[in-house]
Amino acid sequence: MFDEKTLEMELAGRTLKVSTGKIARQSCGAVMIQYGDTVLLSTVNRSKEPRKGADFFPLTVDYIEKFYAAGKFPGGFNKRESRPSTDATLVARLIDRPIRPMFPEGFTYDVHIVNTVFSFDEQNTPDYLGIIGSSLALSISDIPFLGPVAGVTVGYIDGEFILNPSPEQLEKSLLDLSVAGTKDAVNMVEAGAKELDEETMLKAILFAHDNIKKICAFQEEFVKLCGKEKITFEKEEVDTVISSFIEENGHERLQAAVLTLGKKNREEAVDGLEEELLSAFIAKQYPDVAEEEIPEEPILAFKKYYHDLMKKLVREAILYKKHRVDGRTTTEIRPLDAQINVLPIPHGSALFTRGETQSLATATLGTKDDEQLVDNLEKEYYKKFYLHYNFPPYSVGETGRMGAPGRRELGHGSLAERALRYVIPTEEEFPYTIRVVSDITESNGSSSQASICGGSLALMSAGVPIKEHVAGIAMGLIKEGEEFTVLTDIMGLEDHLGDMDFKVAGTKSGITALQMDIKITGITEEIMRIALNQAHVARQQILEVMNTAISSPADLKPNVPRIQQITIPKDKIAILIGPGGKNIKGIIEETGSTIDITDDGKVSIFSKDLEVLENTLRLVNNYVKDVELNEVYEGKVVGIQKFGAFMEILPGKEGLLHISEISKERVANVEDVIKMGDVFKVKVISLDNGKIALSKKKLELENTVAE
Repeated sequence: MFDEKTLEMELAGRTLKVSTGKIARQSCGAVMIQYGDTVLLSTVNRSKEPRKGADFFPLTVDYIEKFYAAGKFPGGFNKRESRPSTDATLVARLIDRPIRPMFPEGFTYDVHIVNTVFSFDEQNTPDYLGIIGSSLALSISDIPFLGPVAGVTVGYIDGEFILNPSPEQLEKSLLDLSVAGTKDAVNMVEAGAKELDEETMLKAILFAHDNIKKICAFQEEFVKLCGKEKITFEKEEVDTVISSFIEENGHERLQAAVLTLGKKNREEAVDGLEEELLSAFIAKQYPDVAEEEIPEEPILAFKKYYHDLMKKLVREAILYKKHRVDGRTTTEIRPLDAQINVLPIPHGSALFTRGETQSLATATLGTKDDEQLVDNLEKEYYKKFYLHYNFPPYSVGETGRMGAPGRRELGHGSLAERALRYVIPTEEEFPYTIRVVSDITESNGSSSQASICGGSLALMSAGVPIKEHVAGIAMGLIKEGEEFTVLTDIMGLEDHLGDMDFKVAGTKSGITALQMDIKITGITEEIMRIALNQAHVARQQILEVMNTAISSPADLKPNVPRIQQITIPKDKIAILIGPGGKNIKGIIEETGSTIDITDDGKVSIFSKDLEVLENTLRLVNNYVKDVELNEVYEGKVVGIQKFGAFMEILPGKEGLLHISEISKERVANVEDVIKMGDVFKVKVISLDNGKIALSKKKLELENTVAE
């Protein structure tokens, strides 16, 4: 019934097994990939015909987590998987990025890749398996593909690189690096690091690529077993009538238009010329045809060639003349500005501007109740630091619908969060939950890196004791044959028309995050080394500007909730909580504070201001502290006898105020001077045999002496 083909290889001491021909047989390509006990199905399918008039490659990559893969139930009311989690969306992007450049130019068939996790052993993560599985499914299908491509993860522990580390190993690692590429070159990098130097980072990438080569060779062997014949595809050539008209009438004028200073001015010049040339072309080619009857194909072809010519002119100017459209040198950063405390109420705020890219960043400090719950295939956990990135349409002067964040917003926010995560203090050092929000108010390239800079400034503005500032910069590449130019601080046009977007973030000491995407099939070690070195220089320049704005954490603002942490003996936890939570609820109701108690005896108190915090701390201590000899307490009369009064000096702790210790004057009858419910200060004068003896008289005598 099945014509199953399988192949195995050893990878990092574990068996990587792939098979096809048994499951999802109606797909163009389908591969089951198993590593350890993690199993993932990668399928690929294409449309029957190319998409008419498309000027982009319509590729969709989905990554589906099945909770049963980890023996878990989905959360929520419906108890079924629905929209992808943030982590699943980020993995889908991770798979998409190295796969997308590996298709022939001009290929416009709709292609849909689906990666479904069917089994997860909590040791071998499915992210890099999705890259390998997608590449294999494409390679054995009839879809033209320039692969194979493979992906791996690298950790760095005790000076050694670890291939495909487990989640537990990554927690100890100084590096969390994902790399993808072909047998010839690297084409995707994603990393978080604890301030690693550029040379170590480069060695880690090369270590990853050495293993990628082996996996690519393994894939080629599998394709020999079961690969299908590829469909015939030829790139559609532009009509020479169109190309000749644009070259003769617009080449020199377009060359001048793309060098117009200012993003909006440049767009207006380029778009205005296109509209003028298109009108002239239509008038010449269709002089007697009504506007609504003019065929769409030549208009689309005209616009495509015009765009391709613009791309060519910009790239040639950079590559051969070292001339960028805004007049900068290849290593020059756009003008920088950093300001803090730009908003009155948020706990921390900053405005970071680099050229025409701007981030308004805020930092909010909260309690443990504000931690973010993350529920995915791995174990459920809480995040005490998270960053959200927003990209409203007004940031680029456009209209548009605003709704839930898309893949781009989630990806940019994740990168900025990863870059800052490594300087966030531990819970013991700073027990707040921290949320940073970057609202992009202007955009012309590298808004994720502006978010890192703005977020770092906002954290210091809020008083978060981060180790030092983190800055980010994006590097670009223009490459034709063996000629190439690496660009520092790319703007939107250079990103759109260039071959690489290489983002590097870090402190003055080292890299904390790195992300590389390319539009060509791969880049060399030389290019990566140049990009890392230029990024290092640029990062130091940006950090200087940021440190001028604020170089050390500010004091907490008055509206920031105050936090105090104490540790109490474990046997006091039940006393503090009380029967049915009576004691702790009473303190919360009286003060309005938030109190969190952990099983190890750590008590975290969150109050609206310092005075409330001190009162809450006093009430908590009343329950957990032991009565001390010679200490003065404010007690309440809870019982009266002929020989004295019983007083509660701490919750559940009563002492006897003997009639002889009530006053320095003689007292004949207790009830003549003391009533039930009276509150006054007394001193502990004895703790013999666990019995507490109190005195009001000694306090009166001490006060008399003092006077």
